Amino acid sequence: MGRAQTFDTQQVVRAARAVFWEQGYEAAALPALEQATGLNRSSIYHAFGSKRGLFDAAVESYLDEVVRPRLRPLTLDHVAPDALEVYLRGLRRALEDAASFTAAHGCLLINAAGAPIAHDQTVRDTVAAYRGEMRDAVGRGVRARFPQAPDAEAARVADTCAALVVAALALTRVDNAGALQSLDTALALI
Repeated sequence: MGRAQTFDTQQVVRAARAVFWEQGYEAAALPALEQATGLNRSSIYHAFGSKRGLFDAAVESYLDEVVRPRLRPLTLDHVAPDALEVYLRGLRRALEDAASFTAAHGCLLINAAGAPIAHDQTVRDTVAAYRGEMRDAVGRGVRARFPQAPDAEAARVADTCAALVVAALALTRVDNAGALQSLDTALALI
């Protein structure tokens, strides 16, 4: 009979998420993951199957605990007319705060899209699904803000705002002022 698990899985995944978010999948060495999580290599492999299994759990945690709560007001049955502005301003505040993890490290999934792990089809599908989820939420915000806009115009504004959000999340690690300008441009559109 195996030993009982003596650690909080969510806490371990969050600790690993911070390492992957900061360093990227490839650079996140097992010793760094062991130190962050407090688990040894065999416990990581027993609980998650592999470093990649831990990464996949970290990505799900990121989506559920970081991305979706921020998008939630844009996905409700009734989206407030100012929901997109509130979302963009909240994201801007997060990127403007030099102490925030997002300002320093951008987006875990956008970072993965530019790394070698993006050659993995599952990662590519996850990044594409994330981008689609974010674009759909932004589209709902645009529709709530401009209920009378023609469909083509609303789609153009939503596509542009979503692209500016992606640009901001990609840029913040190296050009925070440029990231903030991207969000200011999105705010000016709406």
